[in-house]
Amino acid sequence: MAFRLTKPSLDPSSSARYAARDPMTERDEQYEQRLRKTNELRELGIDPYANDFAVDTTVAAFVKRYGSEQSAAALDAVTEKHAVAGRVVAVNLMGKAAFLRIQDGTTDDLGPNNEPVGKLQIYLKKDRVGEKAFELLKHMDIGDFIGVVGAPMRTKTGELSIAADQFRILTKTLRPLPEKWHGVTDTEIRYRQRYLDLVSNAETRRIFRTRSRLVHWIRDYFVKNDFLEVETPMMHPIAGGAAARPFKTHHNTLDVDLYLRIAPELYLKRLVVGGLERVFEINRNFRNEGISTFHNPEFTMLESYEAYSDYQKLMRFIEELLSGAAQAVLGTTNIRFGEHEISMAAPFERLSMLEAIHKHGGPSPEDSRDEDKSTAILKKLGLWQKGMTGGARVVALFEHFAEPKLIQPTFVYDFPLDVSPLARKKPSNPWFVDRFELFVAGREFANGFSELNDPLDQKARFEGQLAQREAGDQEAHQMDEDYVRALEHGMPPTGGFGLGIDRLVMLFTNALSIREVILFPQLRRTT
Repeated sequence: MAFRLTKPSLDPSSSARYAARDPMTERDEQYEQRLRKTNELRELGIDPYANDFAVDTTVAAFVKRYGSEQSAAALDAVTEKHAVAGRVVAVNLMGKAAFLRIQDGTTDDLGPNNEPVGKLQIYLKKDRVGEKAFELLKHMDIGDFIGVVGAPMRTKTGELSIAADQFRILTKTLRPLPEKWHGVTDTEIRYRQRYLDLVSNAETRRIFRTRSRLVHWIRDYFVKNDFLEVETPMMHPIAGGAAARPFKTHHNTLDVDLYLRIAPELYLKRLVVGGLERVFEINRNFRNEGISTFHNPEFTMLESYEAYSDYQKLMRFIEELLSGAAQAVLGTTNIRFGEHEISMAAPFERLSMLEAIHKHGGPSPEDSRDEDKSTAILKKLGLWQKGMTGGARVVALFEHFAEPKLIQPTFVYDFPLDVSPLARKKPSNPWFVDRFELFVAGREFANGFSELNDPLDQKARFEGQLAQREAGDQEAHQMDEDYVRALEHGMPPTGGFGLGIDRLVMLFTNALSIREVILFPQLRRTT
């Protein structure tokens, strides 16, 4: 069930400062110093990129075991040794002793006081680790990975530490980390070199940990509701399932042109025809369109189809899914997103599209459908385009008057037929279809409908879309004869919906740009 996406704008951002330098060839004094230290380690017979250090505990596990409840005297009595490794983030040399701080992948875990574990202090004493090992500090830099073996202790200031008996450099870094660990703030560097962003910014790590928990919870929710997770093709002979411009490729052996998936909808509904009556897929889609804070050419969606369901049941399912996800992942249904306080508690508001237009300052339902009156209003607003259908005019009015004002979760239903080529006609008024979209904070998050399972009607809709393509609409749906053939074998009454995972993560983490929630977003090239 694909999004009805408004046209995204082209990405205007491009850092001239970033583009002016080549990070692959850039070598400065620090790089040369670190390279010299790396070579010196090799000369000493030490592998600067070792792979034989066995870790037996993590920073988080160590802190949780020997946390704030244990006194210095109690820790002095502990004889058990632990092997810990991590990245060096601070160094304090004091003659024949040194204090280091390291962090590992568990740094953001919660400790004994329900606070992030943070960094672990390492105490190195020359007469304890040995002169040879202690001299390795001359070859170490902030950012290097080290391994230590030692017992817990507490310093005079009360800080939990490891008193190291063994110390090794495991990985030498040739490039320094950014801004002395105050965090990467330049967005060009953050998005292009996400590894630096993750190393130095706890908030970025939080976003992607939240994303992982959210996707896991959603997947588990569907499985518990007897849905079967499936995988459908990412290369299609026909770009279908949504109104969008595809990426095109060519398969050499088969000598055929293929399209990267813009939506898995038609393949998933083929599965319903085949008897897999409850299916879902968390899938990557690709659309050859512009880039904005809510649009990336490659994005993740959840799509689900259920036999003997309809759009009314789907709305109930989605509000239960999202309110449950918020409570499970965030511990609350109250979410802060930008300037808005949003409640994800079910039930969500429901408005027909015509009601939403009128409620938020637009024309009456009758005037919205009237060709002359709606055209006059759109021309006055500068939104009218030649060849607009009745449904397209209604959608344009909705996007102008209502959509930006739908802050709290709201289902908007009863979409016009001519902008919904895959949805079932509304029995009481065939000008509309049984379709809804979910809006939060003025943005679309989900799209669903009672599926069209009449093969003759579906073929006629495709033919209408072909006429729109011939008139110049490159995003109109192509004819998919095999999908029509599948419907001719019979698809039971079915409800289906799509939910944008990236946008949902944005909402759950208060991230105002989609680039914040995609590990490697598409950006303009720098050369």
